[in-house]
Amino acid sequence: MPLDPGTAALLELVAAAPYPPMHEGTPENARRAYRAMTVDLVTPESRVPVGELRDVDVAGRPGRLYLPAGAEGPVATLLYLHGGGFVIGDLDTHDQICRRFCAGAGVAVVAVDYRLAPEHPFPAAVEDALAALDWVHAHRGEWQGSDVVAVGGDSAGGNLSAVVSQARPDLVSAQVLIYPATHLLGDYPSREENAVGYFLEMATMTWFGAHYLGLSAAEAAPADDADALAALGIDLDDVRHSPILGDLAGQPPAVLVTAEFDPLRDEGEAYGAALRAAGVVVDAQRYDGLVHGFIDMGIMSPAAAAAVDDLVARTARLLASLG
Repeated sequence: MPLDPGTAALLELVAAAPYPPMHEGTPENARRAYRAMTVDLVTPESRVPVGELRDVDVAGRPGRLYLPAGAEGPVATLLYLHGGGFVIGDLDTHDQICRRFCAGAGVAVVAVDYRLAPEHPFPAAVEDALAALDWVHAHRGEWQGSDVVAVGGDSAGGNLSAVVSQARPDLVSAQVLIYPATHLLGDYPSREENAVGYFLEMATMTWFGAHYLGLSAAEAAPADDADALAALGIDLDDVRHSPILGDLAGQPPAVLVTAEFDPLRDEGEAYGAALRAAGVVVDAQRYDGLVHGFIDMGIMSPAAAAAVDDLVARTARLLASLG
């Protein structure tokens, strides 16, 4: 399918911007740029309303609790882990998607500002995500949370959600994986087909991976080289960064969505296939014509906005089926 016209227009604006690519700058500059593309575009009129918003301390990390309007009785809870390559992103950049899940699926959403690399490399984000899950279970009575506790996130957050689900399958009722990164050094056609020009580029993925793994500037060049990483002491089989290598038997049911023009497309779909092969119920959907990051692109792309509505509806159906 051709690239969605609204998305194409957005990519043209990004390409014309007088700034170097993210992977040529610093994490600080990347964080500011990401906020400009997300937070700065939200107006009071476009902000999705929810019933109640609370700032909370989630196992020692800043967090937000979103509660749906008009909820009667216990509600399911979604622990949301934001994307951004483990280097960028925060509570504000993903405020809108959390609001959409809360309002559209009628669930409580807990967002956590987990530690970012390079200041806090792997496995800091994993540790914070696991601690956040424990916190949700311990505190869900404060918002009439039911026994249904899901984890979800986009990109790096999808990775963390899959990792958390594998580590604590007894505590996770469902997983919502939005174009997840699942295989640190996997070899997939979409990584070549969509390497350049579709918002997330392979050079940026390598840059994110180097920071996440704690590689120095001198070591960053071989961040996508298996032999070089192994020589630096990186365990390439660690399921905490590559969940597709884990034992998927007994995993909770999943909603898993991908985008056609995304370098992460094939590893996300491979993860869905692996879950199904392990007997897990998976509601998988590829959104043709869209790119990585489409959850933030609805302002220019009706197709992206429709995809988010569909994603939220799929999540609502899954959580409702669990009681």
